[in-house]
Amino acid sequence: MRRSFMGREFAAVLGIVLLCCCDPLVTQFDDLESAVLYTARHAPYVKSAPDSITVMTWNIRFAAGRQTPWFGDSCGDRVLLTEAEVMTTLQKLAVKINEIDPDLLLLQEVDVRSKRTAYVDEVQWLLDHTALNYAAYASSWQAQFIPSDGLGRMDMGNAILSRWPIAEHERIQLPKRGDQDALTRYFYLQRCLLKIRVALPGHDDFYVLNIHVDAFSTDDTKRKHIERFKQELDKLQAEQALFIAGGDFNMLPPGSDSTDFCLEDRCPDESFHHPGDVPLHKEGSHYTPEKTWLQPMYDAYAPDIPLLSYQADQKRCFTHCTDRTAFWDRKIDYLFTNTEWLPHSTVTHQDYLDLSDHVPVSSRWRVPE
Repeated sequence: MRRSFMGREFAAVLGIVLLCCCDPLVTQFDDLESAVLYTARHAPYVKSAPDSITVMTWNIRFAAGRQTPWFGDSCGDRVLLTEAEVMTTLQKLAVKINEIDPDLLLLQEVDVRSKRTAYVDEVQWLLDHTALNYAAYASSWQAQFIPSDGLGRMDMGNAILSRWPIAEHERIQLPKRGDQDALTRYFYLQRCLLKIRVALPGHDDFYVLNIHVDAFSTDDTKRKHIERFKQELDKLQAEQALFIAGGDFNMLPPGSDSTDFCLEDRCPDESFHHPGDVPLHKEGSHYTPEKTWLQPMYDAYAPDIPLLSYQADQKRCFTHCTDRTAFWDRKIDYLFTNTEWLPHSTVTHQDYLDLSDHVPVSSRWRVPE
């Protein structure tokens, strides 16, 4: 995140607390676990097998909206949201989701009974207020107590919402950051890959995978995340299974015109790129060392937007911006498949200006015969 989640004043006290506590403050996940399943409270209506289905991915910023100056990612000082603020944004999110009407919805940064979002279960709420019927959730940040700035109880992760029942559901642990001290790493996010098998009529081998790659690591953690992601896809490909995979990759497509956003993303009291600046680059804004890390994904599988189309008109593909007042300035959200998308069906919904610091991407997937 943009600010440390571990102030120095907590370090000595927490060291003692961690030694004395019987129960861990932070959930430590196994490499492979079952995800949490949800069912909508309304009577499920399951579509028969269609010729094509709409798939959408969206980082919803835990229903904080785009304009909330949250302390962790936008040079702000807000830590806790009111229930009214959360519900207002969730209602707007549901309206947009229902307008696009996806059959499969991949969400990142979804809160489940977290203090910062007034303990609302956002997965269940969105499931109950959209036309989707089933969901799986995998936590990437689960703790009884996060000490930074009063965050308190936290449970945030990835979710996949589906019209059809979910037959299998796995949470796959991703490598932890290697550029943090042990105490910070203990309280930090534990990124994961959510993998489900959807009971799509006529297809017993259809999988959907959702990832949220680390945002602020300064080592090769992001590369390890995308490599682990591709390993899982390659395994499905070898098994001749069908899949759709996507999420927030926190990486730029190869051939991007701009790969350094330190100056665009800096806060008023920060300085980068000048002699003596430590660090020289802002965490999460310097993509230059990573500019080829997504090439293997493009080489192996079909992206939502072909690479040549992106490179020819990059601005229309942008999905994210850290500046709450600026237009979208980079693409970091993706969909991939090992079959095909309907030609020209991908939409980057850049007109959704106020609901998150990301916009959704949707596309039509051709159901194989």
